[in-house]
Amino acid sequence: MSHSRTIITKLVLPPDANHLDTIFGGKVLAYIDEIAAITAMKHSNKAVVTASIDSVDFLSSATVGDVLELEAVVSSTGRTSMEVFVTVHSMDLLSGAKKLTTESFLTMVAMDAENKPTPVPGVYPETDAEKRLFDTGPARRDHRKLRREIKH
Repeated sequence: MSHSRTIITKLVLPPDANHLDTIFGGKVLAYIDEIAAITAMKHSNKAVVTASIDSVDFLSSATVGDVLELEAVVSSTGRTSMEVFVTVHSMDLLSGAKKLTTESFLTMVAMDAENKPTPVPGVYPETDAEKRLFDTGPARRDHRKLRREIKH
């Protein structure tokens, strides 16, 4: 899992924020999608597409002047798909305060030169936290399958 781990740092600027001076959720989602794609490409050595944003939990807000640190890792794989776990922490560099802002799971699919899904290598957890993510991957995969079966 460490091979795919990616960390990106972003500064929350006024154009990124709403009237409460907190970052737009959509801006955070764009950052999450970008880091998930980079992480999945590092893992698969292929171009990828976002198949789904499986969950996004906004746990706290970040304000103008905060720094966001996004970290992503491929947490499990299917035949052509990769589940990517992304965390976002906000930091006030003046006070040193740091808090968990967002957690998200996305599914990315590797694509070949003809834009068809292509197989990806498996993933191997190394730390206890990675083992927990890996071990709970099948339950999240089952949940995604059930969600697809729900008719709208």
